[in-house]
Amino acid sequence: MTTEILIAGFGGQGILFAGKFLANMGMLEGRYLSWLPSYGPEMRGGTANCSVVLSDAPIGSPIVNRPDVLVAMNLPSLDKYEDSVVPGGTIFVDSTLIDRKVKRTDVRVFYVPATGTANEQGIAKLANMIIVGKMMKECDFLPYSGIENAVRTVVGAKHADLFDVNMKAIDLGYNFES
Repeated sequence: MTTEILIAGFGGQGILFAGKFLANMGMLEGRYLSWLPSYGPEMRGGTANCSVVLSDAPIGSPIVNRPDVLVAMNLPSLDKYEDSVVPGGTIFVDSTLIDRKVKRTDVRVFYVPATGTANEQGIAKLANMIIVGKMMKECDFLPYSGIENAVRTVVGAKHADLFDVNMKAIDLGYNFES
């Protein structure tokens, strides 16, 4: 089984971190993986996207042209990548920042007010992990049981104080009912 994921938004939204988290989960689960970040000239406010491929077999290319899963954290990303999702794929939309509906009818869509929820909960920088939590629930490419180890790996010992808040964000998304 191979799952191709594209996470896209503005720099500063944690796009690359979300991809790194998924890649680390895949690695901890013994999957083949690729993680390919891409961002514009500005680290904060420029465009950013991250391709993650998780597979049970060696991966031929890290390039994701036809994602199975799209996470759109802003309207330009939804506009740019909506049509590239494979039929039967899944799109996650940050409905706080994107006020339009997905036009396609051949994909599953989840509208998650990730930015609004993060702001309400006092974890403004973790909208990315809220939407990743929802993705973990709705897509079965990685087990929930591996989340804690992946968060520990990604935040590292230097930022161990961020473990609980990242877990809170993931749980908020995982338990969000759309």
